[in-house]
Amino acid sequence: MIGCIGGSGLYDLDGLENIERRALETPFGAPSDEYVLGQLKGHAICFLPRHGRGHRVLPSEINHRANIYGFKLLGVDQIISVSAVGSLREDLRPRDVVLPDQYFDRTKQSESHTFFGGGIAAHVPFGEPGCATMRPLLARSVQAAAARLGRDVRVQARGTYVCMEGPAFSTKAESQVHRALGFDVVGMTSLAEAKLCKEAEICYQAMAMVTDYDCWHETEEAVTVQMVIGHVTANTELAKAALLDVIPHLPSKQTCACGRALEHAVMTHREAMPAAAVARLGVILQRHL
Repeated sequence: MIGCIGGSGLYDLDGLENIERRALETPFGAPSDEYVLGQLKGHAICFLPRHGRGHRVLPSEINHRANIYGFKLLGVDQIISVSAVGSLREDLRPRDVVLPDQYFDRTKQSESHTFFGGGIAAHVPFGEPGCATMRPLLARSVQAAAARLGRDVRVQARGTYVCMEGPAFSTKAESQVHRALGFDVVGMTSLAEAKLCKEAEICYQAMAMVTDYDCWHETEEAVTVQMVIGHVTANTELAKAALLDVIPHLPSKQTCACGRALEHAVMTHREAMPAAAVARLGVILQRHL
């Protein structure tokens, strides 16, 4: 099943048929909202608004573990995530799109970016955080959707997403350091999703949609919510069109290494695993026991 995480402005998915809303409780708590299950062009889809309908949840309040665990519980094995980001480069303009293949972590919440701990240790490979199979398919679909909408949109199929916590936007000092380090975009949510999807053996690719130039650009206005909302509205239309285009082209089953990320990652011997920790991991670990 294909999953979609909606970011700022994307709280529902057009075109879904046979809709069912599913509220879940996970061993890691409650997800951001109900999951919306349905059919889109004959494909089973599972949608979740990251910030909840009506945008109620701050980036630092999102229960990423519950969100991803819920997707896994529902049988999702591929996730496309849509998020709003600030550009750190002159040539990445508001309303352009980046499909990150790398991340840099500036958060302080790493303990909530893993399912493991509590007596079970695992270390997944994270050198390639996104899915190399999904990325080119999504890039083609974003370009096709932009052309249909008559948009002048640059689609960058690789890039580094630096993740900060927020909810405040960057300081100028932070923004300039991020630029000096060669990062492409800055956001507040995607890194945790990528890490947890890797542990859950779910293919993951972010669609990072530029809303502003952060605060480094001296000739641009300072970032405001009003500015962001205007670009978010346009980006949401493009994101929905791109999702409609890409879903029929995604593989019907995983063919990449994403689905095997835990094979050699669990360090704890089976006999040393606490029963409570095994139960908590549930669908994340059961294939490997």
